[in-house]
Amino acid sequence: MDHGPSVHGGVGSHEMGGAVSLVETWGAVVFIGWAVVMWAAVVVLAFANRGPVRPWLFRTAVVLIGLGVIGQVGHFQEHVAQAGYWVANPYAPAWMTPWGDGLARGMGQVDPAKPALGMEILHLTGNFVFLAGLVGIVQITRRATGHLKSRKWGRMGVWMQGLHGLEHVVLTVSVALGASRAVGLSTWFGAIDPGPALVTYRVWWHFVANLIGTAILAVAVYHLWRERRAVRAGYEEGREGDGGGPGRPARGGAAPGAVWVRGGAPVSSPSGR
Repeated sequence: MDHGPSVHGGVGSHEMGGAVSLVETWGAVVFIGWAVVMWAAVVVLAFANRGPVRPWLFRTAVVLIGLGVIGQVGHFQEHVAQAGYWVANPYAPAWMTPWGDGLARGMGQVDPAKPALGMEILHLTGNFVFLAGLVGIVQITRRATGHLKSRKWGRMGVWMQGLHGLEHVVLTVSVALGASRAVGLSTWFGAIDPGPALVTYRVWWHFVANLIGTAILAVAVYHLWRERRAVRAGYEEGREGDGGGPGRPARGGAAPGAVWVRGGAPVSSPSGR
């Protein structure tokens, strides 16, 4: 979400004119909290999925994916709106929706002396909400055996969005450290002078990146829905897997005649004596 020139004269700068409203402040707090909660869930799922199945694991992953999808719908519409505004006004400063502008103003309070910082933090937060949702797809398919298209597309999305997220880390850190303009691939590392050329390059760079990422997410969710029974089966306790135990990620075969019990350890069956 790139904004018009400010005192720094760079694309993506955000003018903190006037007092920031309480709604803008709380909106920024809620959105950042949204991202923090999602990444806390990612960490919990990553560790919990190493052990035996728990009833809440599947539901938590579903909620994580849902929040990621909702967040990316809002994020992508901002880029669509910006691209549409550019088509109508190719030589004008970049534009933000009123709600995007309000969130950027709220986040910009962290350092009002850096007008572009709020917008960069907003962009960084939105991209990491998106990334957490993609990680959720990888996590929810972790216990399922066999080849899953949803897992393949989810991993593809994590790699693609991970690189995009890294770009936003660099952009945000450069502004936070006092750079006169954001430094990153989408600004050609600060080599493009402020003006229509920089606005055009950055607006379309991020639009295309989000278009590709959103398409990958849509395909992953589509396949996840089609493969939902196989994914859900991996969370059913008491299911005899191919060596992964009841709801455990597959790790190798058990001895002949062995069955898996709730604790996850193989024991000999009566018929195997």
